[in-house]
Amino acid sequence: MRAAFLTIGQSPRTDLVPEMRGWIWPGLDIVEWGALDGLDKKAIAALAPRGDEHRFVTRLADGSEVVVSKRRIRNRLQRVLDGLPWNSLDFAVVLCTGHLPGLHARGLLLESQTIVDHGVAALAMGAASVGVMVPLVEQVREFRFRGPKRLPVSLSHANPYAPGRLEEAARELAGADLIVMHCIGYTEAMRATVTESSKRPVLLARRLVAASISQLL
Repeated sequence: MRAAFLTIGQSPRTDLVPEMRGWIWPGLDIVEWGALDGLDKKAIAALAPRGDEHRFVTRLADGSEVVVSKRRIRNRLQRVLDGLPWNSLDFAVVLCTGHLPGLHARGLLLESQTIVDHGVAALAMGAASVGVMVPLVEQVREFRFRGPKRLPVSLSHANPYAPGRLEEAARELAGADLIVMHCIGYTEAMRATVTESSKRPVLLARRLVAASISQLL
């Protein structure tokens, strides 16, 4: 089987895809595309959020981080989806847990945001509250949990591409029954740090997505 992995940053995502491969059937042929592939610094800077625009943080091919406008990156990602060689793909995966409304594809499309939010809703049955970790302080104001059950949600922030705040964010969420690391950029090592600091069960977005992919193989 062959799948397209789509990042809102630049490919290849050497910080992400190799770890996900470890949780997925090894025979899956993965090809990567990025919404920022081929862009120079000036073109990327033009995608920065303006005013109160919602924002995402992502990673460039050189390992640096960049903050982009949700609306502009959604439009670029749609162009990537439109250009995929769907006749040679079994499915595509959007490697972003931010809400990207209106994306459409000519084949089977897995949206990480939908997988994570509905997965959390299923796993958190009976929980009194859920703690959600997002990358940017601005996203604490912007975040909306989109699962089918409206659980009480507390939020904190820690940037996966500059993770010096992980332990502090974990302690801020330690009163919740369950913590969700709601960004595909968080790694398994970061999850271990949050688990140790919070003493709570912790769900990692990329593991939920990898588990869903495995069900298709």
